[in-house]
Amino acid sequence: MPDWVVARATRHLGSRGAAADPEALIAAARAGSPRALARLVSLVENESAELRRLLAVIVPMTGHAHIVGLTGAPGVGKSTVTGALVRHYRTEGLRVGVLAVDPSSPFSGGALLGDRIRMQEHATDDGVFIRSMASRGHLGGLSEATPQALRILDAAGFDVVLIETVGVGQAEVEIASLADTVLVVVAPGLGDSIQAAKAGILEIADVFVVNKSDRPGAHEAVRDLRTMLAMASYGDRGWKPPIVSTTAATGDGIGDLATAIDSHRRWLAGNGSLAERRRARAREEIAAIALTELRRRTGGLPGESRLDELAGRVTAGELDPYTAADELISG
Repeated sequence: MPDWVVARATRHLGSRGAAADPEALIAAARAGSPRALARLVSLVENESAELRRLLAVIVPMTGHAHIVGLTGAPGVGKSTVTGALVRHYRTEGLRVGVLAVDPSSPFSGGALLGDRIRMQEHATDDGVFIRSMASRGHLGGLSEATPQALRILDAAGFDVVLIETVGVGQAEVEIASLADTVLVVVAPGLGDSIQAAKAGILEIADVFVVNKSDRPGAHEAVRDLRTMLAMASYGDRGWKPPIVSTTAATGDGIGDLATAIDSHRRWLAGNGSLAERRRARAREEIAAIALTELRRRTGGLPGESRLDELAGRVTAGELDPYTAADELISG
């Protein structure tokens, strides 16, 4: 698509809430314009006034991309695994999108943009789009804009979209609600390899990745995971997460990991689980949007007089919280 078309579609987009042309932007993005694609993601992150119109245009174009989430504690090599997967998928001729959520929260303990350096080898590849998104204090390891950004990459024609979370450890279970396939990455030498199971992070795994498997303790990490899986119940038709050993820095085991991801994708599609996961994802998203809109319409945002008034009456013993909620909803 000519640059002048992209320029026309993206003019004045730098201002929050400024006018844009979603139809032209998505057409340019589908034609391979990284600039248009970046502008679309910015629309989402900046909560542009054009967001509703944009989503109405792109939703019919979605459903093709396979969404793969990578999570795990800091230091396990998630960015290196992500980069290695991008390299593998490109050799297969697939277009790959990467959403790397950066740690802007004090709970993350990481350096802003630090891990993106490992993926710079793909920066000039037209078949790869990498976007860093700030978590902006949102817990769960993701950004609030991540679901809509995923839709944009899907509509733009990417075959695989990788989501890398910020690395906040045991709080990263939110990735399970967004990804079709969840990779939980662990590494030897970082303490108990199944310590995170106490908070549920390992229960969300579709594939376990023991990265840095060339280091001492890798076999013990695999053994611990196998012991944990042996105690779990998956049912007759349940998916039992495989354990894949990788050394992402050298590419060892990445082919096996891609095979495991593809096996899970085929399993999901074969028994209807993929459609159900995506319906559950849509249900949660609709509920979140509806709740936000309801709070806006009822004056229920923090500091608003109606909510404060009802809160005062509950505190004074004049109302119970259920009755107060009914009054807030009814207006």
